[in-house]
Amino acid sequence: MLVLVSILGGLVLLVAGGELLVRGAVRLANLFHVSPLLIGLVLVGFATSTPELVTSLIAAFEDSPGIAVGNVVGSNIANILLILGVTASISIIPVDRLAFRRDGLVLALATLAMLAVVLSGEMGRLAGAGFLLALGGYIGLVYRQEKGQGRPVSVPDVGGSPIPAGKPFWQVFVFDFLIFAGGLGLTLLGAQYLVRGSIAFASHLGISDTVIGLTVVAIGTSMPELVASVMAAIRGQAAMSFGNIIGSNLYNILGIVGGTALVHPLMVPPEIAGQDIWIMLVATASLFVFTITGWTIHRWEGAAMLGLYASYTGWLVYTAT
Repeated sequence: MLVLVSILGGLVLLVAGGELLVRGAVRLANLFHVSPLLIGLVLVGFATSTPELVTSLIAAFEDSPGIAVGNVVGSNIANILLILGVTASISIIPVDRLAFRRDGLVLALATLAMLAVVLSGEMGRLAGAGFLLALGGYIGLVYRQEKGQGRPVSVPDVGGSPIPAGKPFWQVFVFDFLIFAGGLGLTLLGAQYLVRGSIAFASHLGISDTVIGLTVVAIGTSMPELVASVMAAIRGQAAMSFGNIIGSNLYNILGIVGGTALVHPLMVPPEIAGQDIWIMLVATASLFVFTITGWTIHRWEGAAMLGLYASYTGWLVYTAT
């Protein structure tokens, strides 16, 4: 019972902490007049990936590579098959051809690089540094291209606002910083509860922590993206959710794997190398097929994604018991 409370409590803290973290980061950026383009590319992208990053880092230090690596692989699978599947089932998703030709190519290369690292059996510091450099290069490329075309990156409405009239700068700064710091603290605490509870739960059931990392942890850390995408679809802004998922998967591979491997190198569980990394590859390939055939993801394609995800998770549960 305490184990389940730890897992559920960790998930709640992760979602709440991620929300406050993004809100505080955007408010601080607006306070210091940072451009919306940089907010979208760096602050929001990094902040929304913080739950996955912190969870993978803590899992690595807890000597649980199944959760550390499974979290990233499982999150990328869930982002495409579950989150985009749900979003497309609610509303048809139009795709920006020019943006996808650039971002899709980078995602394809990042996915293949992830495949190569996983098949090598180890995520070392050299690979981690390479991933982080690639992420920095991608952000720089997008910033130059989007700035030159005057096309600002879409930024979620997370509460960023100008300085209220009559309030001194330092009061607003302290308030926004406390939101940011509080979100970071909740994220750290939630990740700790989630990882330790997941390890205990897997041990109690006699299943590997990799399965828990691919399912419970991956879906839990992807909850901010799921909520944001569903709300975007309901509001008629499904195209924004598509871009957010592409960006999230890129950050997961280049930022989270890169950061985790650089700080704490770890071995890749053989079950991920033998099965789950290939499922991630198939999910990414299906995204490309559904996208370029008409540059629109239809409802039946969303239903197909959900069917694939249900089959995958069902197989994981079946083989784990």
